[in-house]
Amino acid sequence: MKKIGIILGTNRPTRIGPDVAAWVKKTLAHEKLTLDIIDLAKIKLPFLDEPEIPAKGHYQQEHTKKWRDLILQYDGFVLVFPQYNWGYPAVLKNALDYLYAEWAHKPVSIMVYGNHGGFQGLIAMKLVTQGLNMYNMAVNPPLNIRKEMFNEQGQFIDIEEAFQPVAPQVKLVSEEFLQLFAAYKEE
Repeated sequence: MKKIGIILGTNRPTRIGPDVAAWVKKTLAHEKLTLDIIDLAKIKLPFLDEPEIPAKGHYQQEHTKKWRDLILQYDGFVLVFPQYNWGYPAVLKNALDYLYAEWAHKPVSIMVYGNHGGFQGLIAMKLVTQGLNMYNMAVNPPLNIRKEMFNEQGQFIDIEEAFQPVAPQVKLVSEEFLQLFAAYKEE
């Protein structure tokens, strides 16, 4: 079984991210994959405070070592985050910046949610993951949200219905992971 970490890249106190990440996990489910949600709001990394650059791998802070050990458990990742001002949340960039070699050559799918599916956030994050030598997957489903999807408290009325149009693309992410892992095995 290959392990996929679904990194929830938002830490706002009032956020829809946990619901979105849970829906992604449920939709990605496959008997050959183990899926875990890694919620950066719970990880609580401070702003990068390592004395040396992460590329050297000489981590000194205990929280960095714990983060490294967690990330090393995974064979691939799905980044789930809201688009902020045509980009990505600082908490996600900070978490990625803490490490370097631990991300290398691991496949990553990027799922951005926003009023227009977060296309600009996707482009910005692809540059970051490429810089970390991750393998940017072909399938990166846009998670379009609209006001009509939410009740007066700002919660999804029916998340299954809201994301039903993109569910087939999200399921393709599991298939792409499996194809990539099979190709790695053949090498």
